[in-house]
Amino acid sequence: MRPALPRWAGTLAVKAAVFVTGICCALAALLGALVHVSVTNQTVDQARDRALQRLAEATDAFETGDSLGPGAGLDRPGLPGRLRRLAVSGQRGTMVAEHHGRPTMWAAGPADGGRALAVEVDYSQGKRTIDGLDRAIVWSSALAIGATLLVGAFAVTRVTRRLDATARVARRISAGDLDARVGDPRTKDPTRPQDEVAAVAAALDSMACSLQGKLLAEQRFTADVAHELRTPLTGLHAAAELLPPGRPTELVRDRVAALRTLTEDLLEISRLDTGRERLDADSERLGPLAERVARAAGAGTEVEVVRDMTVETDRRRLERVLGNLVANAHRHGRQPVVVTVDGPVVTVRDHGDGFPDYLLAHGPQRFRTEGGSKGHGLGLTIALGQAEVLGARLEFGNAPDGGAVATLTLPGTV
Repeated sequence: MRPALPRWAGTLAVKAAVFVTGICCALAALLGALVHVSVTNQTVDQARDRALQRLAEATDAFETGDSLGPGAGLDRPGLPGRLRRLAVSGQRGTMVAEHHGRPTMWAAGPADGGRALAVEVDYSQGKRTIDGLDRAIVWSSALAIGATLLVGAFAVTRVTRRLDATARVARRISAGDLDARVGDPRTKDPTRPQDEVAAVAAALDSMACSLQGKLLAEQRFTADVAHELRTPLTGLHAAAELLPPGRPTELVRDRVAALRTLTEDLLEISRLDTGRERLDADSERLGPLAERVARAAGAGTEVEVVRDMTVETDRRRLERVLGNLVANAHRHGRQPVVVTVDGPVVTVRDHGDGFPDYLLAHGPQRFRTEGGSKGHGLGLTIALGQAEVLGARLEFGNAPDGGAVATLTLPGTV
């Protein structure tokens, strides 16, 4: 099981910083290693050349019987064993080793009698040069990585800030604010270079404009159709009232009433879609309000007041929400329909088969009902829209023991 990472670890800025840091460290290590190897080889070669030159001079002096000079001698103490064996075998060689607490370059070669002629050259300066170079490489690499991180963080932060602004606008659009736009300055100035973030921002703004235009056209069409239907329906209703009593007349009046209800619902939805509905708030007690809704719904509706409360709300809109929920419970569920008031939370439950899966997943959808159910699918849509105007939260679920449950949570208790 992979360990859970903190949320900030998945951000683009952190990933970019880690990537840049890794690349900088790898480059610094590679360049440092190359410089270290090159300078070390050069320093060692210079010390080796001096030691071999001293060894050649000591060999000439040994052969002529002259003094070998300082730092030279036969089988000198401190001579590394490997180098001694190499010299005794008849070959010349060099080696760096510690001698009397300081680095020394040894050179040795064969001498008469199976002995080793060796010279030593102080290598302290070369060692200090290499150590100083290593420290300089480490510090310069750290400074280079820090500077690169600062510049990279500045550049990445600018990009991530623009991406974050684009994401916020996308969330606002998905929440219904179709006036939201990114407005990236790069998209407004064709002379500036257009990067991928600007392309995404421009595409999002274009999509929002297109979506807003289509929704406005749909809203205008819905409102125009509902308004145009109102006048002939009013005349049709008046004409139906003049028909002689009988079963055909009842059928005509019933269909005319259904058409009028549908028209009024379409008008209400068009007003809700515009987002211009305003509250007429006043103090209301939820218990009596729920009882009025239950009486209007007729038999089969029960009210349970667990904890009554006074809320600041629009009585007409709240009654519309609860009325639609109760009507939907009667139409698609089974009795009894129970309205429960528990503080600012009001639930409406029936004892039918529960809400369909599509509604629980996506919310109410206009003109969609399950199977042969009666209705045009606008009741819950209107209830949800009016709840949003009230600033309330309307949720749909199913009870564990069966039945649909609509939960309305009201804000602003007094």
